[in-house]
Parts: sequence; structure tokens; C-alpha cells
Amino acid sequence: MKVAISRVTLEQIMALCVADRDEVCGLLLGAPGRIDAILPAANIASDPARHFELDPAVLIAAHRAARAGGPAVIGHYHSHPSGVAMPSATDAACAAPDGGFWLIVADGEARLWIAGAKDGGVVRFVEAMLDIR
Repeated sequence: MKVAISRVTLEQIMALCVADRDEVCGLLLGAPGRIDAILPAANIASDPARHFELDPAVLIAAHRAARAGGPAVIGHYHSHPSGVAMPSATDAACAAPDGGFWLIVADGEARLWIAGAKDGGVVRFVEAMLDIR
């Protein structure tokens, strides 16, 4: 699967991730097959250097805005400052198999994953290709 994203939006995500030593996170907004915008969110995890937890106020507000006709929440992005741009065991344990996008940034690389059906009680991620425009 290919998912379109503008170079400007991808560069914005990369810049946010590089600017912080902790895990950075936010929402991906758009429609099936395309990421149109992002909504940065505070990482409220108890150990933000190793985990991320989106600020629930930002998440709730984004879903309310979508119900009112705004852009849909299609997933989120986060960084792995000391890891790789692949879902971690913690990511898999915390993910819902809802088809949402997980854009993960690590070591100057961004990769997109789709959270799919559970395999043995753990979400199975499938990589999607970013179509940078």
C-alpha cells in the first residue's frame, strides 16, 4: 500500500523528532491513502525517553473536530530516539488492530506501518510505502 504525504509535512515531523531527546508524538490527519497534516501532542508518558502516550486532550479534541467535519484522525507518529524506525514490542502491546497508521521516526529515517490483525494476542504491523510528494 502507498500512502501520500507532502515533503513539507514529512519534514515537519522529522524536525520535531530531531529537536527532542524524548519520544515525540502527534496525530496524523487525512483520508485513506493520504496524510494531509499533523497535530503535535505532548508526550505524557511517565518515562518519555522510552515510551510515548499522546495527550488525551489533543486526541479527544481531534476526534471531536473530525466529527464536526474536520480532517479525520488516521493514525499517529512518534519517534524512537535510541531505536529503529520499526514498531517495538511496547508499540505492538499498546496498539489496536484498527488499520491505523503508525509513522515511526528513528535515526533520520521515517517508516510507515499499519496496525493490523492480532497474531497470538499481539498486533501485527505491515509496512506501507510513503509516497512523498
